[in-house]
Amino acid sequence: MPHGLNCAAWRKSRRSQQSGECVEVAAVQDAVGVRDSKDPVGPKVVLHPSAFRRLIADVRDGLHDL
Repeated sequence: MPHGLNCAAWRKSRRSQQSGECVEVAAVQDAVGVRDSKDPVGPKVVLHPSAFRRLIADVRDGLHDL
């Protein structure tokens, strides 16, 4: 698995709901891993930290249909 995601320390947001519909993130090397909390062995996305910050800003600005 790229970027050491197998042994990464994954975490959910403190604001995540108890319904389980959330993502988890992990800092790995010079990247941020993102995965579905309901499927921890499923696919993962690896983003450069600046791309992750931009994604978060875009979500906060309502640019993505969540």
